[in-house]
Amino acid sequence: MDELELEFELNSRLEQDCITLGDFPLSRLLLLNDANFPWFILVPKRVDVSEIYHLSLADQAQLLHESSFLAENLHDVFDADKMNIAAIGNMVKQLHLHHIVRYETDAVWPAPVWGALPATPYTDAQIQEIHHKLQMMMPQEVNFVASNLLN
Repeated sequence: MDELELEFELNSRLEQDCITLGDFPLSRLLLLNDANFPWFILVPKRVDVSEIYHLSLADQAQLLHESSFLAENLHDVFDADKMNIAAIGNMVKQLHLHHIVRYETDAVWPAPVWGALPATPYTDAQIQEIHHKLQMMMPQEVNFVASNLLN
């Protein structure tokens, strides 16, 4: 763990809107608390980073690896029709990558999901199920938080 990771603090909006699932070597893995769409977020554990190019070359490569690995596993776990991946950052300046599982049958397909529907919070059982599925698919890559400690 380096100094930048020790000083890392998750943006308050992400903290409020998401459930922490665990940590990749570089990034914190979050689940947006909206059951309308399986929506995950990777946040590099680096201080004062708002753009991918602000990361070191090694961290850029690691982020691409983690993002690709996550997207592939989410696609398989959720049987996605399409994975939407984006780093927008207009509302939250802290660098974060959205990974949204999309289905041709979802409520807003093919339109963007941002602000399309009111958020529907996950139940504890739904969170536990997602946590378990991901833990089974990615046990070596992610240091998952204990499922009874999910916020």
